[in-house]
Amino acid sequence: MKCAIRVVKAREVRLSTTGCNVSKRKLLPAPRAFVERVDYASSGIDELKGKDIPYRRFIIDYPTVYIISLRDNKGSYRVYVGETNSIVQRTTQHLEGDTKASNSKRNLWIDLRDGAGTQMYVIGHSLFNKSLTLDIENRLMQYLPSNESVKSASETSVATENARTNAQGDYFTKEHLDKSFTQIWSKLHALDQQLFPAERIIRESALFKASPFHELTTEQSDAKFEIINAVVDQMQSIGDSRLIMVSGAAGTGKTVLLSSVFYDLNQKLPAIEEHLGKSTLDAYMLVNHDEQVTVYQQVAEKLGISSTKNLKVMKPTSFINHRNPGEKVDVVLIDEAHLLWTQGKQSYRGKNHLKDILERAHVVVAVFDPDQILAANQVWEPADLEWMEQRVDKSIDLKLQMRMLASEDTIQWVRSFVDDGIIHKIPEDNKYSIKIFDDPNQLYESIKDKASNVEEGLSRLIATYDWQFSSARPPAENELWRVRVGDFSMPWNNQKKSTEKKTAGLQLSWAERPQTIDEIGSIFTIQGFDLNYAGVIIGPSVKYRDGKIIFDPSESWNPNVKNKRTLKDGSKQSFAEELLKNQLNVLLTRGVHGLHIYAVDRELREALVAAASGIADD
Repeated sequence: MKCAIRVVKAREVRLSTTGCNVSKRKLLPAPRAFVERVDYASSGIDELKGKDIPYRRFIIDYPTVYIISLRDNKGSYRVYVGETNSIVQRTTQHLEGDTKASNSKRNLWIDLRDGAGTQMYVIGHSLFNKSLTLDIENRLMQYLPSNESVKSASETSVATENARTNAQGDYFTKEHLDKSFTQIWSKLHALDQQLFPAERIIRESALFKASPFHELTTEQSDAKFEIINAVVDQMQSIGDSRLIMVSGAAGTGKTVLLSSVFYDLNQKLPAIEEHLGKSTLDAYMLVNHDEQVTVYQQVAEKLGISSTKNLKVMKPTSFINHRNPGEKVDVVLIDEAHLLWTQGKQSYRGKNHLKDILERAHVVVAVFDPDQILAANQVWEPADLEWMEQRVDKSIDLKLQMRMLASEDTIQWVRSFVDDGIIHKIPEDNKYSIKIFDDPNQLYESIKDKASNVEEGLSRLIATYDWQFSSARPPAENELWRVRVGDFSMPWNNQKKSTEKKTAGLQLSWAERPQTIDEIGSIFTIQGFDLNYAGVIIGPSVKYRDGKIIFDPSESWNPNVKNKRTLKDGSKQSFAEELLKNQLNVLLTRGVHGLHIYAVDRELREALVAAASGIADD
C-alpha cells in the first residue's frame, strides 16, 4: 500500500504511513503564510517583539525571509532581500554593525537606516525550513527586479544575503514552494500594490523571463556546470581563446541558462577564488538585438553587474569597436549568436563578429541556432561554417522544450509545418491551443480577448514581413505603415509614440506596452521573447502548392531577406527561401499556451482549415 496524505483538521496535514517504511506518523502544519510590516528601526524591532499575535513564533523564533524597502519621492523603491534564522539579531546587525563596517555595503546600510520611511516586511511560514526560505528568497529576487518600480538596494543592485542564486534542489517541503510563495506574495500585495503588483504582471514581464534566478532544469544545471568549469580551466591555462557553443531549438531555455551563467560569473564563486586567486571575472553579455539588449541592460543594472560607468551589456559592434585585438576580457557571453554579422556593414568594418570577439576574450560562450538566422549578412558561408565547427572547443545541446507548454504531438505538428513543409491534421491537446481563422479580423478579436483575460494574459498579433515598412520615413503625412488584408488594417509595431509611464528610467519591451495590442509585431520585436498566445498572420510569401509549403521571396518586403549576399569569391547568392523559412520558424514558436493563425494565401488557408477539421494530407 502506498503512503497517503489526508487532512485531519483544518490546520493540520497528516502523512499516513500505512504501508510505508517509517515507524510513526509525521505531522505537517497546513501551509500558512504570515507577513508583518514594521519600520526599519530599533523601534520597529521592539514593535515586532511586542506583537500579541497567534503566529508570533513563526515571525520571531523560526526562520524568516525579509524585505527592506525605501521609497523615494519619485515613487521608486530601493530594496534588500534576505533570509535569517533570527530576524531580531539580523536586523540589529544591519542597523548597528553593518552601518559601521568597512566594506562596500556600508553606505547602503546607512542609506536604508537613515532613509525617510524605510520599512521592513518580515515573512514567516508554517513550513519554513532553511531550504524553503532560500527558495522563497530566490523567487523574490526573480520577482522584485522585474517590477519597473524597483530600483535597487544600492542604486544599481537588488542585494541578497547570498552572492549566488539560491534555487534549491529537492527537499521535504519542496512540493509546497509554489503555493507557499503565492500565499506570501498575495499578503505582500495587500500591503503595497505598487511594490508587489499582481503575480501575473510580474511573470509576463521581459525582465522576469530574463532573470538569472529561475530554477534551472537538470539539463540546464549540467550545462551551467560544464560552462563554468571550462571557464576556470581556460583561465588557468591562458592559451588560445576557447569557444563554447550552446545550441538548441527556439524555446529550449538558452537565454535563461546564459543569464544564470552571466550572473554567477560576476559573483564571488568559490571555484574562481580557489583556482584563479581573484574574487570575480570580467564577464560581458553581448546580443545583436535592440529589444533584448535593453532587457539585459536593465537586469544587469538592477543586480549590480553593470552601470553607466562600467557597461557589461552591449551590442557586439560596440564591444569590438571599443577594444583592440589582444586586449582580452575574461569572458564574453553571446545570446542569439545566430544574429551576429558575418560580413561588414557601414557601422562595422570587420568581416565576422565572432572572429573579432574571439580576439578580445579568453572565453566566448555563444548561443547559436542556425534556424533563427534572419538576414543575408548573418549567413555562414561553407568555409566559415567549417572554421567555426573546428574552432568550437565544447558543444552543449539543449533539447527540452520549455516555452511551448504543449504535447509532443503538437510540437511535432509545428516542426513538420516549418521543417518539412507538410501540414498534418492538428492534434488534440488540452494543454495547448492551435486555432485557424478564415478572417484576420476574427484572429485579432481572439487575441484581444486573450490579452484582456487576467488568466490568459500577454497575447499579441505578429506577422511575416510581407507588407511595406520603413523606419526612415512614414508613407505619408499623419499615416502609418500598415498590414492590410481586405478590410483588415493595423499598423506595424513601434510607429506610435509610447504613452507608457517610464518608471526608474525603464522601457518596456514591445509586447508589454498596453497600446501594442492594436499593432502588428515583427521578427525584429518578437525574436527572443515569448507570448502566452501568439496570433500569427502568415503573409503571401508563404504559399501552399501541390501538398507542400513553398516560399515566394517576391512577396516579401524584408530587404535583409531579398538582398543577395556577396560571397567571398565575389559572386552573389540569394538565401531568401531559407531566410523566409527561418522567419516562419521564429513566429510559430512564440506562443507558450497557444498559436492562432490566419494565412493570406488561399490554398494555405484552406489546408490549415482542413487540418483543424481533422482532414489533412497525412
